Amino acid sequence: MANYRMNAWCRHVLPMFMALFCILHNTVDVNARPANMSSLKDKNNPNSKEENEILPPDHLNGVKLEMDGHINKDFHQEVFLGKEFEEFEEDSEPRRNRKKLIDIFSKVDFNKDKSVSAKEMQRWIMEKTEEHFQEAVRENKMSFHAVDPDGDGLVTWDEYRVKFLASKGFNEKEMAEKIKHNEELKVDEETQEVLESLKDRWFQADNPPADQLLNEEEFLSFLHPEHSRGMLKYMVKEIFRDLDQDGDKRLTLSEFISLPMGTVENQQAQDIDDDWVRERKKEFEEVIDGDRDGIVTMEELEEYMDPMNEYSALNEAKQMIAVADENLNHNLELEEILKYSEYFTGSKLMDYARNVHEEF
Repeated sequence: MANYRMNAWCRHVLPMFMALFCILHNTVDVNARPANMSSLKDKNNPNSKEENEILPPDHLNGVKLEMDGHINKDFHQEVFLGKEFEEFEEDSEPRRNRKKLIDIFSKVDFNKDKSVSAKEMQRWIMEKTEEHFQEAVRENKMSFHAVDPDGDGLVTWDEYRVKFLASKGFNEKEMAEKIKHNEELKVDEETQEVLESLKDRWFQADNPPADQLLNEEEFLSFLHPEHSRGMLKYMVKEIFRDLDQDGDKRLTLSEFISLPMGTVENQQAQDIDDDWVRERKKEFEEVIDGDRDGIVTMEELEEYMDPMNEYSALNEAKQMIAVADENLNHNLELEEILKYSEYFTGSKLMDYARNVHEEF
């Protein structure tokens, strides 16, 4: 559990620490990948809510890797809690959360034998993943209306581009006029890079025959590539582009565990980096590299990232059970899941064994 707590600490503290480190020391490797800063953006940027309505999210619920190739630290909790994930984050009252967890256990225990098997956990994971997908569909409906001003059910790239630039603080009418007359937009370099990336993604989401227009279903693929086979392949290619240093379309262990920042200068930062490398090494060798040949292909990474892959869901179920299976019977009992509540829910439940049977 100590390692899990360190991982949780790294998820929230590492991005801030690394950003401060870069400012103080200015030693960042220009070729390295940036740390995942999406969580900070949401909290600190007053326009982030408006931006996030029309921008593809960096984080995808129920998907093992972030869009930037970082491991999703909350994956276990997302596929175990489904739409209740945020409730456990927001409510830190141990007794209420213990009751919620007991209720979840009773639902996962499909045959009511007071233990959870790998098959039952697999079934539950698939149900919770579907919940995340349905939530994405609901959010997409609102996002689509935000970028479809004429309400014709189709969005052009230019319509989307205007809304995106407006969300970044540019004058919407001015941008619309310039785009209409093919005038130079004069945006900053960072915004231009984002636009180019979005444009590539936009045309990937445009199902054949390509017409440069996205309907609501295609817009869902644009925002949430994890639920479209074609866009999932595109997502994998994007991650390969960031990680595949020699461009041979195969990932080695050294490429997958390469550090996201430059050389560290103190022991605390080194410990964080060591933990980051150990976690990625374990994921690469034990989960992603299906045939254990030391190489991850695009097909293997696609299978690993596919949220609706039943085989991956079964493997995940077995791994989740192994974490808390103290009596080594390959099942989960209520006492075990309550004891390891922090792994399953992110919340540490005090006095987990007290009145377990009464409450159950």
